[in-house]
Amino acid sequence: MIEILSYPATPLPAKLQAILGRQQRIPAPVEQTVRQVLEAVRTRGDEALAEFTAQFDRVKLRPEQFRVPAPVLAQALAQLDPALRQAIEAAAANIRAFHERQKVNSWFMEDGDGVILGKKVLPIGRVGICVPGGQAPLFSSLLMAAIPAQVAGVKELCVVSPPQADGWPHATILATAQLLGLTEVYALGGAQAVGAMAFGTATVKGVDKIVGPGSLYTVAAKQQVYGVVGIEMIPGPSELVVLADEQADPRYVAADLLSQAEHGSGYEAVVCITPSAALAARVQQAVEAQLARLPRAAEARLALENFGALVVVPDLSVGVELLNRLAPEHAELLVQDPWSWVEQIKNAGALFLGAAATEPVGDYFAGTNHVLPTNGAARFSSSLGVADFLKTTSIIAYTAGRLNKVGDQIIRLAEAEGFAAHAEAVRLRLEDYRSKS
Repeated sequence: MIEILSYPATPLPAKLQAILGRQQRIPAPVEQTVRQVLEAVRTRGDEALAEFTAQFDRVKLRPEQFRVPAPVLAQALAQLDPALRQAIEAAAANIRAFHERQKVNSWFMEDGDGVILGKKVLPIGRVGICVPGGQAPLFSSLLMAAIPAQVAGVKELCVVSPPQADGWPHATILATAQLLGLTEVYALGGAQAVGAMAFGTATVKGVDKIVGPGSLYTVAAKQQVYGVVGIEMIPGPSELVVLADEQADPRYVAADLLSQAEHGSGYEAVVCITPSAALAARVQQAVEAQLARLPRAAEARLALENFGALVVVPDLSVGVELLNRLAPEHAELLVQDPWSWVEQIKNAGALFLGAAATEPVGDYFAGTNHVLPTNGAARFSSSLGVADFLKTTSIIAYTAGRLNKVGDQIIRLAEAEGFAAHAEAVRLRLEDYRSKS
């Protein structure tokens, strides 16, 4: 049963301390296994990929079978349930429209003396997308990663997803790739797929950045290849904090908490903060009633036991203070006039306002991105977006006139740091300019 706690309290309840201190800790044996997998892929390429696919996915593939053929992609889309296809297309349109607003352009400024400064904005050249397909075929994560990359102008996108028993990734993932016009899809998953994209093999061309969620092994692999390639963030278990007043429907609160608890790791953080002890009790009862009907009841119950809580606070202001301390991936405001609290919410990956804005709306359909910071990273990080697929180059077009004016100051700064060659590079030019004047 999900616990009811009080806040503030001295000392803090152990459960609340655990939730506040949650971190994605990768066990040493996982780290070591991933290190070995990555090194094998780096040195032995496709041969290692085939071995690990047989070992971890229990599917035997030859290197020429890694890439999903175009007819298989087309067939997956042709066989997709029409109602599901319509829903995916509608969600994709919403996601694309939202991310189109995030576009940025190169810019330049005149700084006098003929000097021009600016930023040239360019898309990343090649991006790899991890799409889990084991416990659940997360085709929605493919939408969330691929569409902002396309909006950014990324020219090359490749997708990796683990093979099912038939040797191909889950059919819905393939159909979604086809809908998005993605033709480079590989039946590869886990740490070995991350290694293939990071280092490149004879079959899989290396990428510049890797995005997308995955198992603990995939997460560890992304951490270990960072620096060889870019990554968007370190994804952890899902999180939801619901701030609810006495008017909130306890059934809605319970359903929303369970929507995140069911994800499957058993370490999802789900918290309801309320000034109403009566509401907390009703939510507790509703959670138990709804939990009994869930196919993933065991996973959800484990999450509730590990990082689930109903926290009673003196008032909503204290609740907001606790919400900001928790810095959750998702935050819901099930309160009267939720807009009046928006400015006070400082740390949340995504903020859902009102009873109709249940978290799954953001997961699937609204258009906002569901790849969000976890483990308290909302204190300093943001959702995946177009900017994650762009890079900028600074532009400095200087003139002799300007350098003649400010060169002595640049020399002084360089010499103060002990870099004589820096200073000399400027001094040589000043001598030439001044000798001609």
